[in-house]
Amino acid sequence: MLIKDLAVCIRAIDYSETSQILTLFAKDTGKISAIAKGSKRPKSAFGGPFEIFSCGKIVFAGSNKEKLATLTEFESAFGGAGFSALSANLFRLNCCLFGAELLNKLTHDYDPHPQLFDDFLQFLRNANEGSENFDMLTLLILFQLSLLKETGLQPVLSHCVNCKSRYEHRASSIEHQVYFSSSVNGLICRDCEASFPDKIRLSPNAANCLSNLKLLAGAKEKTIKEIEKLLSHHFIEILGHKPKMAKYILK
Repeated sequence: MLIKDLAVCIRAIDYSETSQILTLFAKDTGKISAIAKGSKRPKSAFGGPFEIFSCGKIVFAGSNKEKLATLTEFESAFGGAGFSALSANLFRLNCCLFGAELLNKLTHDYDPHPQLFDDFLQFLRNANEGSENFDMLTLLILFQLSLLKETGLQPVLSHCVNCKSRYEHRASSIEHQVYFSSSVNGLICRDCEASFPDKIRLSPNAANCLSNLKLLAGAKEKTIKEIEKLLSHHFIEILGHKPKMAKYILK
């Protein structure tokens, strides 16, 4: 049976001199592992070899978790241009590659996430349009939080996970210190922090932004970097290893 969908390529490796193995994230189907036979031939039916972030309408056959699907048709959604502008800025490209790596690792084959597909595509579009490194980190943070939410791993950022006391925006003070613990997936207040050895202390600005994402737009670069460092650490704890692209984001 042939299946039609809209998909973005999040991984592409050579299979032979003429073919590729692709990991596609499709809107209605979810993640798909597929072979694109003949994609590297000069007169490929796909219009040429697939590159990371190739996006368009696909037709594939053999949807089965036990074997590769076979890609039969591909029509670019952007007239062939795709997200080519990403290559002009290495940091933007690395942020998108990091997002794709996390997307691949935290989703399962044939488990649809339509909203996550839309969020990832918007992330790529915003990055492709051009952004300073500072703004790019903000885009990455928003996508990472969307990824956690849509995969059922949304952290608790409105109150202490342990005692349920609600977090309130505060200026810097010892009495209102707040922490984040990956082991309980959320914020921990000063009264509870002693019970969580894995805790990471947050600055008031970072805690404020995490509890109200609208504040990210006006946050300082130092705060944005602090939040991304925290999220990168959190993904390491979730995955049990460091993602390959993480080292290129915060140096």
